[in-house]
Amino acid sequence: MVAQRRFYILVFVFCVVSVFGQTAELDTISSKPKSKFEYNLDLASRYLWRGQSWGGDYAVAQPTIDYHWTDKFSVGFWATTNFESRYFYSDEMTGPRGYQEIDFNIKYEFTPWLSVELWDYYWPTVSKVEGVDNSFFNYGPDSVKTVDATLIFDLNHFKVPLELTLSTLVAGCDYRYNAQGENPKQNFTTYVEALYSRDFWSEYLNVEAAIGAVLNNQAEYYTAGDYNKVTLVNLSLKATHEWSLSERFTIPLWLNYIHNAADANTEAFGRNFLIAGISFNYQ
Repeated sequence: MVAQRRFYILVFVFCVVSVFGQTAELDTISSKPKSKFEYNLDLASRYLWRGQSWGGDYAVAQPTIDYHWTDKFSVGFWATTNFESRYFYSDEMTGPRGYQEIDFNIKYEFTPWLSVELWDYYWPTVSKVEGVDNSFFNYGPDSVKTVDATLIFDLNHFKVPLELTLSTLVAGCDYRYNAQGENPKQNFTTYVEALYSRDFWSEYLNVEAAIGAVLNNQAEYYTAGDYNKVTLVNLSLKATHEWSLSERFTIPLWLNYIHNAADANTEAFGRNFLIAGISFNYQ
């Protein structure tokens, strides 16, 4: 685990150095073609994913690196950490909740309005846990790996400010069991989302409203969702203002309100969240 933490720290440092080291040369590269690499660093007050609070009420750092092979095809890396070292479920959900995650993805744009993404989620525990295997290539019931296949329909191409997402877990720790807790079967948990986006005051402020639901949560992958019916887990409203320091370097500042409407919400931190964040993006 020590080596694993060092790896995360090195990745984080690399992202910071890449972003801020290159911005010192912005004046001299402004006329160059767009880079194939895109770097981003998010600093946020907490981490929420589709209405699920991972890591509790702790600030997070989230670096991203994307490499664009072509205008339509890219590969990427994303990570998050809340810098807490105690196990996620320690002390009966009280006290520090250490959480870390590292994801890899590939993206391909078939048309201006249809793209596909494949994400490999890896969320190892910060300390050894009985019955949990942190191996990177384990996709079984005791693993901390999941593969998410996503279709994105961007209706902005048709002048409709709406983006539709269909996301299904196709491999990894997404298993449902029988009444005796036996016979694990892949559940193919599916999430759908509609995202509306609009600019105000001559693009000074961007506002996004999203509605996201889990269709089949029998594997209980969404821990803060209903397990036997369609669940609205992500009702959100996000406001973003972006500063452009150059053609390549931008700093978005954002505030996001998220409500989880599940009836059987088991989230210990509640169902209403207000998250503030700032991003540093260089491309």
